[in-house]
Amino acid sequence: MGYMVALNFEDGVTRFVDCASTDTVADAAYRLGLNIPLDCRDGACGTCKLFCEAGTFDGGEYIEDALTDAEASEGYALACQMKPRSDLVLRIAASSDVCKTKPAPFTASIASVNRLSDTTTVFTLDVAEKLAFLPGQYVNIEVPGTGQHRSYSFSSAPGTPAEFLVRHIPGGLMTGFLATATPGTAVTFTGPVGGFYLRPVERPVLMLAGGTGLAPFLSMLDQLAATGAKYPIHLVYGVTKDADLVGLDRLNAVAAKLPAFTYTTTVGDYVTQHLDGAPTGAFDLYLCGPPAMVEAVRTHFDTAGIKPASFRYEKFNPSGV
Repeated sequence: MGYMVALNFEDGVTRFVDCASTDTVADAAYRLGLNIPLDCRDGACGTCKLFCEAGTFDGGEYIEDALTDAEASEGYALACQMKPRSDLVLRIAASSDVCKTKPAPFTASIASVNRLSDTTTVFTLDVAEKLAFLPGQYVNIEVPGTGQHRSYSFSSAPGTPAEFLVRHIPGGLMTGFLATATPGTAVTFTGPVGGFYLRPVERPVLMLAGGTGLAPFLSMLDQLAATGAKYPIHLVYGVTKDADLVGLDRLNAVAAKLPAFTYTTTVGDYVTQHLDGAPTGAFDLYLCGPPAMVEAVRTHFDTAGIKPASFRYEKFNPSGV
């Protein structure tokens, strides 16, 4: 039986490996040219130590000098010994450059382009190769004919057609391309990339989205709607003006499937002014929006003395002329 193993490198690059239950993660990775650092391959040196963020595995045999019992209980393992017992998400303590790997290249074509509002367009891609990613991650899409790329988070869940939200930027390269793009137009991209992705929901979750920073949350929420969640999940979605408010049909569909999910929208206000539905006590915080919004939220929580159990955020800048 085979499992999907996501290897997340320190610089945000993610690569996916098909790993049989009889194979070690290191062996499966090496067959694809993904060089997880290791020396002994016998569970004796600890060079290939990594952290398991999601999934179950057989840790294999190793000596205490390579991996302590305390580390093993926290979720650490040795790539040269561990064998998957489910799909895994693994954090590698090295950059992709050190491991001599790069984001994977993909070829695709435009499947559809739909204008959601005066300020936002959604487009989907037909991807030629097998595409795997974690909800919340992004890819770098080359704008045809320019030699330049733009970064966009998936707004779709893994296993569904690749979808992206784009804010209209006057003079923007992607804005101009999508204005005339037709189904079948070829595009290329690399990825997936990014450490901003959904972790296992083990406590209440607060999500804060600004503008098209909603995209990764749509991916996460669609995934949660399919798998379920037993803890409350609340989203505060803020935009500058009414025309920027999109995706409410998607949010309503998630709310209908996922009783634990609620959301609030705000126009023209800071999202921190609308936290009435936010969880209390220990919670995980996810934040995606423009840099000014991210810094304002961080300052708000610091000033209020609120310390989430985990705080994951992603900043983005719209690209224009």
